[in-house]
Amino acid sequence: MSFTHLDESGAARMVDVSGKEVGARTATATGRVLLSGEAVALLRSGEVPKGDALGVARIAGIMGAKRTPDLVPLCHPIALHGVKVLLDVVDEGVDITCVVKTADRTGVEMEALTAVTVAALALIDMVKAVDPAAVITDVRVEEKTGGKTGVWTRPDA
Repeated sequence: MSFTHLDESGAARMVDVSGKEVGARTATATGRVLLSGEAVALLRSGEVPKGDALGVARIAGIMGAKRTPDLVPLCHPIALHGVKVLLDVVDEGVDITCVVKTADRTGVEMEALTAVTVAALALIDMVKAVDPAAVITDVRVEEKTGGKTGVWTRPDA
């Protein structure tokens, strides 16, 4: 068995994608922050003591997507052409959806996952005084398009 991110000696390496064709690619990832009823009520009323928690989380998610190659060691630095971070306050907390787009030689799944995770971390930072027990859960890729495999959608979606 051969591994794409290991060279012949077993050392980690960044895969050479220079021979791949440039193409439109997208990835959608989701996650959830579980929160107390009090924290949800404050988010809905816009009265979180630290300020605009959802706005901060949205910007943090975009910034996270842009910094993915700095955080994930073998991830290629690619040009991102669009990052959308959606936050939906629900009774259990906040559902996060991130859609990332590029026209490049490799996919953007890691950028979408990083965006969800960083948005969730920023949200927790904004509400931790009210809800120190907040939990990040269910971070996963829902769909990707482009590249050799074309469209992939999570089977249980």
